[in-house]
Amino acid sequence: MEKIASFTVNHLILEPGIYVSRRDHVNDAVLTTFDVRMTAPNKEPVMNTAEVHTLEHLGATFLRNDPEYRDEVIYWGPMGCRTGFYLILAGEKEPEDIIGLMKRLYRFMADFEGEVPGACARDCGNYLDMNLPMAKLLAERFLNETLEQIDGRHMHYGE
Repeated sequence: MEKIASFTVNHLILEPGIYVSRRDHVNDAVLTTFDVRMTAPNKEPVMNTAEVHTLEHLGATFLRNDPEYRDEVIYWGPMGCRTGFYLILAGEKEPEDIIGLMKRLYRFMADFEGEVPGACARDCGNYLDMNLPMAKLLAERFLNETLEQIDGRHMHYGE
């Protein structure tokens, strides 16, 4: 079998950032999948499932309610390796196009107070596996250490 594109990225040198993972053409539409990499693979500890789950709920809620992007959001979910998230948007986009959105998203998650949306038995299949304080800490870290000073090297693989 042919190796898929995401397995050809050198994870030994990949750093936190926002990258285009792939573009898919579905009929006349283009879908852009972003690699929102929050930790350096194989160098930093991975995120625990509780905080990843919390960031998934917060992120999906925010993105699907964002007035500018809500109609373009196809998917927000964690990577299996727990080093980041995938964001799929309708349209052919570049990381530079969504930096404002990502800053708003991560500020929302870092500042979030209250009950995590969908964190109850009726709405979620594993609602007890949540960690809001750690999710907020990770969101703040990514916002401050990556998004607020992002450059081309952290938006394009191999630069």
